[in-house]
Amino acid sequence: MGDCHFLEGNLRAKERVDYAKRLLDEIGLGGRRLEMFHIGASDAPLFAEAVEIMTERAKEAGPNPFRLLSLKGVKKTLR
Repeated sequence: MGDCHFLEGNLRAKERVDYAKRLLDEIGLGGRRLEMFHIGASDAPLFAEAVEIMTERAKEAGPNPFRLLSLKGVKKTLR
């Protein structure tokens, strides 16, 4: 890390992603819903692997629990 030709932008991005993951954990959504991958523009197989990893994580995490709660609230007000 840190070898990005955009100076230190990738390092700042990593810090921000780590912070966002902690926030997601704190509010109960789970930090595993977010990840930063270091993939070069010409590395299609690594991109495909990252997509598979995140797809599996999304399936494991299930739907957004806050969305489910808000939908229940909408159904109650419609009755």
